Amino acid sequence: MTEGAVEKALAVLAALAQHTRISELTRVTGFPKSTVHRVLRTLVDTGFAVATADGDYRIGPKVLVLAGNVLQPVDSVERARPVLERLQASTGCAVHFAMLLGDELVYVDKVEGGKPYRMASRIGGRLLLHCTAIGKAVLSTRDMNGLELASRTPGTITDPLRLRAQLDRVRSCGFALDEQENEPGVRCVGAAVRNHNGTVVGGLSVSTLALEHTLPELIALGPRVVAAASEVSRALGYTH
Repeated sequence: MTEGAVEKALAVLAALAQHTRISELTRVTGFPKSTVHRVLRTLVDTGFAVATADGDYRIGPKVLVLAGNVLQPVDSVERARPVLERLQASTGCAVHFAMLLGDELVYVDKVEGGKPYRMASRIGGRLLLHCTAIGKAVLSTRDMNGLELASRTPGTITDPLRLRAQLDRVRSCGFALDEQENEPGVRCVGAAVRNHNGTVVGGLSVSTLALEHTLPELIALGPRVVAAASEVSRALGYTH
């Protein structure tokens, strides 16, 4: 499509949010009736609009799907936030919530640990699956074939057999560990979060400096993180 054609399609689509008749769409957009007809045919063919039996047009299912994909993380953050705050208060550590957006795992919320320092993580930042606690919790429910095991620190697990063995333990105990595998000096424990139909959509984690918590102390926090992840899953509609 040319730049002009894209602009016309977007203008007609925006007008469809409030108007349904060809005459109204023509008036609002200022385009010739033939142009509006042509754009509407394209929008209908691609699922962005639907034609009604009485000759009107309405927003199509593709728009609703896209809107749902955008709003889901926002709604999920709102539902999860109280759980994250309680987990932070009970552990004193930074708490993260990440969600799968397409094939990428992305931080969507973060509660700082009330320490004189801040974790380097940021909302919108991407997480690798094989070397982060949330990533491994999610990866334990997926196929890791073809996954690139890039080294981030000297502690990063790059041996597929060793990683598979660790993922087996994650499936057994419900939580995953990041033992300075993604960032030197930082330890994390994470668990997966599911939505209303049981699909893993992300996870949450507790993060701390290795100087503050030993590995056994971090492991001891695992059940608390699993319980918080289960609470977030219930908030998202998961009932099993």
